Amino acid sequence: MRPAQQSYLEAAASCSGRVGPLLAALEGGGGAGGELAPFPGEGRTAERFAFLQRVAAEDVTAARVLEPHLDALAILHEAGVEPPRPGSTFGVFAAEAPGSVLRAAPAAGAAGDADAWVLYGVKPWCSLGARLTDALVTATTEGGDRRMFLVSLRQPGVTAEDTAWVARGLAEVQSGRLRFDGATARPVGDAGWYLDRPGFRWGAIGVAAAWWGGCLPFADALIAKAKRAGANQLAASRAGRVYRMLDAARAHLASAAAVIDGPGPGGDDAAAIAHAVRGTVADAVVETLAAVRDVLGPAALAFDESLARRYADLDLYVSQYHRGPDDVSLATHLPDGGPRW
Repeated sequence: MRPAQQSYLEAAASCSGRVGPLLAALEGGGGAGGELAPFPGEGRTAERFAFLQRVAAEDVTAARVLEPHLDALAILHEAGVEPPRPGSTFGVFAAEAPGSVLRAAPAAGAAGDADAWVLYGVKPWCSLGARLTDALVTATTEGGDRRMFLVSLRQPGVTAEDTAWVARGLAEVQSGRLRFDGATARPVGDAGWYLDRPGFRWGAIGVAAAWWGGCLPFADALIAKAKRAGANQLAASRAGRVYRMLDAARAHLASAAAVIDGPGPGGDDAAAIAHAVRGTVADAVVETLAAVRDVLGPAALAFDESLARRYADLDLYVSQYHRGPDDVSLATHLPDGGPRW
């Protein structure tokens, strides 16, 4: 394990559902870019996933903060853009919502400067938008294209709107709206590049790696109860099922890492891999959470503060996976004539 990774694991262990320790570690600037976690597709993707898994095993909130930061660094690397400065903390805000439109236009009076743009409007679902220093955001250009931009969140033209964040899980990872009023920004990639690049799919698998890691303490608790003297068969059955599903998800993540580090599929193949891996992991997470509820019971969720917080955090985190729509999307990316197994 890299020294920088060890320091982040220690920060994650001290989070206990708080974002401060992990943000402080990032602001300290230790382990920038690929020094902290290898970039996807450069031969060490499995190590990248393993790091996210270990952080999530320590604290799900910490993983929820770190994963988009690492994704942003990978996006900038893929685009050939240098991060603005050491100690930056990043979000990636690409969600869309009715009534929330963010528009981008070349900056007035900046003729010949292709990097001078301004942003106007509202961006929804900006997790930690009030606490991060920088973000990658998608906006709609005057020609109607979606394009990604690098923007400092510490400038006067950016305001975090008040939000009624009542979530019990990821309680400090507030995901409200950011309002942009002439904020200066720099384009990252051409129009449409963010969604079309293979790295878009690999980042989505990184999220699944964090989900998987968040299950590990639950699996340990379930197995321990199943092996306890006098344990009933229900506990043993559920522990065995959880183990099988998590092991299948682990193998799927490992297989995906090897594929990412190979020649690198693109287009439909990349989309199909990402959807399949995310679905497999999400199913394992749902089964794990159900087993915790059924086997460990209300006493664990009511009186074990660490377990109850992890349950609420992971339950909200995995809700990012849209089971029906994502499987519909998977079907549209499958090859004619059946799977290529």
